[in-house]
Amino acid sequence: MPRQAAYPGIDLEQEGRYAIDSPGSPPNLLDGLPTLDAQLDEGEERYLIDPASKEDPKVKELTQVLIDWINDELAVHRIIVKQPLEEDLFDGQVLQKLIEKLENIKVEIPEVTQTEEGQKQKLRVVLDEADRILQAHGPHHHAKWTVEAIHSKYLVAMLHLLVALARYYRAPVRLPENVNVRVTVVQKRDGLLHQRQIIEEVTTTYDEWGLRQERDAFDTLFDHAPDKLNVVKKRLLLFVNQHLQRLNLEVNDLESQFHDGVYLILLIGLLEGYFVPLYDYYSAPTTMDQKTHNVAFAYELMMDAGLPRPRARPEDIVNLDLKSTLRVLYNLFTKYKQQTI
Repeated sequence: MPRQAAYPGIDLEQEGRYAIDSPGSPPNLLDGLPTLDAQLDEGEERYLIDPASKEDPKVKELTQVLIDWINDELAVHRIIVKQPLEEDLFDGQVLQKLIEKLENIKVEIPEVTQTEEGQKQKLRVVLDEADRILQAHGPHHHAKWTVEAIHSKYLVAMLHLLVALARYYRAPVRLPENVNVRVTVVQKRDGLLHQRQIIEEVTTTYDEWGLRQERDAFDTLFDHAPDKLNVVKKRLLLFVNQHLQRLNLEVNDLESQFHDGVYLILLIGLLEGYFVPLYDYYSAPTTMDQKTHNVAFAYELMMDAGLPRPRARPEDIVNLDLKSTLRVLYNLFTKYKQQTI
């Protein structure tokens, strides 16, 4: 089986829509790299970003947006990430601090020597934690940011990981859409270097689970009619309290009291007339994982009741996004407003 140096564990032929046969004669990135032949073993691959692609304005914009986001998050630690991004992220220390800050946890890193292998051991712990967190949002192609890829300073792998984290935590940034990077894959076969080109799709046009969404009535209310928005909030507050009072519960703040999913689950159970077993959700969630699980579970209950899948991601509710919370509650109000207590 071929060994892959910078991007192990990925069958690029399976990345169907990313792979291309370059028209004409692709730029020969092997020129000027006389040591690459000596570096690669038979069957091993190396990934090289096309210089023109690295200078693409959208690639540079995405990289800078992510750097600015990291620096904002880690300002309290006085950590400043600069260009080139690869030099600051490859050993995992900045990624560790970023994940600890975003998730409000402490990543336990083993004490290892400051050798290349020691760095990889630490980086592996950090990436395992990132994979664990991101699984709450759905399947991610975590092989796109393997230890070898990150440690070898492969920018595309770092961009994949940071974009996934930014979308998961609903970072207050605008990620440029449809960012693609042209990559040359060099493989040593029969003692000779062979190259082919692929296109790595780093960002795409986001759907309802992404950061960008089509505008709706709530966008208009927030932007142009704050007085009418307050009327809607009061009506929704009355609606939820009419039902939650049966459990001696009262909501005073729609934004904060639904963010962990508990009241949302209880409300759906009351509206549908059944008891939700306590083992199905976290009754006193403390971590983002637990809260996200609760909200996602509430979404399942809503869909089981015949409601459409909410357009907001569970993380939007957990992150106290009022507009997303109002959208979810309004869907419940629309369906059950005629229900008497």
